[in-house]
Amino acid sequence: MPEYGYFLSCEEFGPADLIDQARMAEQAGFQALWISDHYHPWNDAQGQSPFVWSVIGALSEAVSLPIETAVTCPTVRMHPAVVAQAAATAAVMTNGRFRLGVGSGEALNEHILGDAWPPATVRLEMLEEAVQVMRRLFTGEEVSHYGTHYTVENARLYTVPDEPVPIDISGFGPKATSLASRVGDGYITMMPEEPMVEQFRKGGGGAKPVSGGTKVCYGADRDEAVRTVRRLWSNQLLPGEMGQILPTPSHFEQLEPLITEEMVGENTVCGDDVDEHVAALTAFADAGFDRVYVNQIGPDQRGFFDFYRTKVLPRLQ
Repeated sequence: MPEYGYFLSCEEFGPADLIDQARMAEQAGFQALWISDHYHPWNDAQGQSPFVWSVIGALSEAVSLPIETAVTCPTVRMHPAVVAQAAATAAVMTNGRFRLGVGSGEALNEHILGDAWPPATVRLEMLEEAVQVMRRLFTGEEVSHYGTHYTVENARLYTVPDEPVPIDISGFGPKATSLASRVGDGYITMMPEEPMVEQFRKGGGGAKPVSGGTKVCYGADRDEAVRTVRRLWSNQLLPGEMGQILPTPSHFEQLEPLITEEMVGENTVCGDDVDEHVAALTAFADAGFDRVYVNQIGPDQRGFFDFYRTKVLPRLQ
């Protein structure tokens, strides 16, 4: 049976709200936390984007749950040597309860310093080299590295956990999934697709953990929940590579008319039907996932946690 966790959205909530949600998640019976790592929200309606490493520091004191970034891009906006220091400190502060989830990123967050945004194949090369650099630094030994994409000279992390930080790799296609199976300590994806899980396990991932996440909008009025999702998270229904290549929130807002309420209702669990919520999470379990994280869209966080504590999580357990 999978573990069920809560997915904290840094795009939609500020630090104080995220800490409150983490506490409510632990009280409701969720077993772990994911937290997003963004420089920008996807659109202005979401309206937030705190620095994730500061929030993780507060979470380490507020809750006892395991924490993972979902996901950090350690390749453009932040050098992997800096991400390694942040992750190592997070692991120390959480007494080893931290995992570093990484991915190849989005232009939305990564182009802000004026760097060119590479094509997907190059981004995956950069990610693989970044993982190699971070793993060497997690040993606490001095590292010098002169690679294709990164240079590190005489770098040493003095504050490191007893065990190296596990690095889980996000993948939504065959190439990224192959990378995760070769070099990841686990695999992250956002759809309950059994073929991707099988590719990861057969490609070298074996019994390493596979984690997935989904967004829902609990509420007594289903139509209102659908409107809330369309207003805040229509970006998640955009097709193709737009999520990776559009550079600003305003570009995502320009595409919102393409996403109808009907599309939202067909692709997102909205409302208070227990069976629908249970089915959405069970789909991940049926596809072979070890950990499943759910995020509540919109302001009714307390209602969501009460609903899951009393009706949904007991069914899943």
